[in-house]
Parts: sequence; structure tokens; C-alpha cells
Amino acid sequence: MTKDLLINFLIILFPLFLLQMSYLVKYVYRLDALKGSFLTIFPILSIVLCMLFPVVIEEDFVWDLRWIPFLLGGLYGGYRLGIILIVITLLIRYLTGGENGFYISCISFPLMGVSLFFISKYYLKMSISKKILIGISLIFIVQTLTQFISTQVFELTIGISLWKQYFTIQVIGIVVVILLWEAILTNFQVLEKLVKAEKLQIVSHLAASISHEVRNPLTVTRGYIQMLSEDDVSSHTKVQYANIALKELDRATDVINDYLTFASINPENKERLRVSEEIQHVVNSIKPLANENGTGLKLSLFEEETYYIIGEKKKFQQCLFNILKNGLESMQDDGEIYIHLIPNAANIQIMIQDQGIGMTQEQIYRLGEPYFTTKNKGTGLGLMVSYSVIKSMDGTIHVSSVQGKGTCFTINLPIHRYEPI
Repeated sequence: MTKDLLINFLIILFPLFLLQMSYLVKYVYRLDALKGSFLTIFPILSIVLCMLFPVVIEEDFVWDLRWIPFLLGGLYGGYRLGIILIVITLLIRYLTGGENGFYISCISFPLMGVSLFFISKYYLKMSISKKILIGISLIFIVQTLTQFISTQVFELTIGISLWKQYFTIQVIGIVVVILLWEAILTNFQVLEKLVKAEKLQIVSHLAASISHEVRNPLTVTRGYIQMLSEDDVSSHTKVQYANIALKELDRATDVINDYLTFASINPENKERLRVSEEIQHVVNSIKPLANENGTGLKLSLFEEETYYIIGEKKKFQQCLFNILKNGLESMQDDGEIYIHLIPNAANIQIMIQDQGIGMTQEQIYRLGEPYFTTKNKGTGLGLMVSYSVIKSMDGTIHVSSVQGKGTCFTINLPIHRYEPI
């Protein structure tokens, strides 16, 4: 019987491992749907499994370890869960058969349920050692109560050796399960703190970087506007001051736009986009900056067929613009940027290759972080927005780079439709 009781005990542990896995999945994938009430799955599933796969079935008794999940469910879950467990236990016990055993359960489980209602109010605040002591004491009370009702009320005879084995396994079982449950609860609390800490860290870095990047151009603009009010400044100089102030305001606007794009990254107005047309539009937009830097833009589009993707036009254009702008800024001398459009089965590839300073593997791994940038001035928001936009379109970005030779961004996006030209 000891072997069978141990197997029944393993059945109790199975829902606990499911619980641990569920919360790990919740943390990894940030699933808010899995709330704290998900803990109720352990006692309910454990009781059902224990009673469906009992150790021994006799004329009046069904031997299993249902008391372990019942007691712990009531202690950790409170009276609402306790009532649910009483109903489930008595229903299954009635269907199992054995009138005397069912009547004993009808007396013992509600009595213990009332006791758990008063103890559960203080149980969660206790130390682990006190929780274990309470658990062992409740098992002892349960055993004594059940034996008393069986022998004195229903005049049933039970072998003492059987009671010893049953009691020993239940004591060991409740101690192990309490320790495991406490370990799982502690892990959940740590994971939740980590999630909150990560969010707060991202917000603080974003706030600091945006504040810094916006304050600098505004300070410069304020200074030049003050100089414009001076009487001894010539008209030509005033025009120069005004142009510099406008450029600084544009720089502050770019930072704010990048942040707003990231803050509302999910596409709101999805539409069918012609890939080659969007690339051409972005290239035309960035040409003045490329000409100013002495950089050439080489465009290679696959024109035998017209390829379409699904996304939001402005955000997709902003994504490509950010990557091209980073490529331009990475080239100190004259160079060229190559843009290739390559169809590949169900996906379309957009390759953007520059001849800049390149990046290390460590820098590539950190691309897309909100406060990481390889430039002397920058917040890292531009690439963070690009990564998020492509992800929202069910696409991917792959980056390869060689220091001193350049960097290649490869964007893969699912093709929505293609038509022969």
C-alpha cells in the first residue's frame, strides 16, 4: 500500500509542476490573463486526480491523499475555494459509492472546512516553519476525527497498521507540498518584481534620454532667439541664427515623433502597401540629406512583379527612413548605400547595405534597445521604433556588420499579394 500511496502523492505533485510552468510562460510571454486566481488549479486538479485514481477501494472506504490538496487549498485560497473543494470532494465521493464512507466525508470535510475558514485569515502571514506545523497538526486532527467518526459513530473496524502508513505518508506529503508551494509563490513574486523593475527601468531611461535630447536643441534655440533680439546683429547673421534655431527645433521634433511612434506602435490604419513604391518614396525623402553628406543611393528593385504587404504607411516609411538615416550618419567619408528588393517564396526581403564604420557583435545584439546608440548624439529611439514596426507587421530584421566595411540590414516581411507587371 505504501507504494500505491507514493504514486498517489506523485499525482498531487503533477498539478504543482503545471502551475510552475504556467507562471513561467506568463512571465516570458507577458500574459496578463494568468492572474493569481490561477493558483486554484492546483487543489482542484489534485483532488480530482487523487479521487479518480485512488490507492485502495474497500466496501466503506476509498483510500487516497485528497486531504493534502483540500487542506492547503483552504489555507491558501480562503473560504471561497474551500467551499468549491468541499462540493467537488463530496460529489466525487458520492459517485464513487460506499454509503458509510460517503457519510463520514459529509461530516468530516465540512467540519474541517469551517476550521480552515478561521485559520486561513492568519495562515498566509505565518513563517514557513509555522505553516508546516499547522499542516501537520491539521493532518493529525483529520486522522483523529475520521477514525473517531468511523469507529464510534459507524462502528467500523480499521487496522492500526493501515492508519500508520496512511498518516505517515500524509505528513510527509503535506510537508513536501507546503515547501514546494512556498517556493513557487516566492518565484512568482520575484518574477513579478522583475517585470515591474524592467518596466520602470525602461520608462526611466526613456524619460532621461528624451529629456536630454529635447532639452539640448531647445536650449540652443533659446540662445539664438535671444541673440536675434540684439540690435548690433546684421540681417545676414540674423538669417543664419534663425536657420540654426529652426534646425534645432526640427531635431527636437524628430525625437518627439520617434517617441510617439514607439508609444503607439500597433498599426491603427492597416492598408495594402506596394513595397517598391514605399521604398522609392523614402529614398526621395532622404536624398537631400544624402546629397548634403556626399552619399550616393543605389536602388535595385525587382520589377517583374508588383509585391504588396500589409501595414501602416507612415510608420513603415518612418522605419525605412530611420535605417537609411543611420546608414548615412555612419559614413564619415563619401560612400554609397545600396537598397535591394528581393522576393523569396512567401516573404519579401529589403536589404539596406551601407559602407559605414560597422559594428561589433555586441553592438548588434543591443540594437533596438531604447537607450542604446552607436552615435555620439542620439537616444536609440529610431532603431527601437524600426524594430517594433517590423515586428508589428509580422516581419523580422537581421543585421550583419563588419567593422570598417559597413552594415547590412535585412528586413523580411510576409507578402500579402503580388501581381505581374
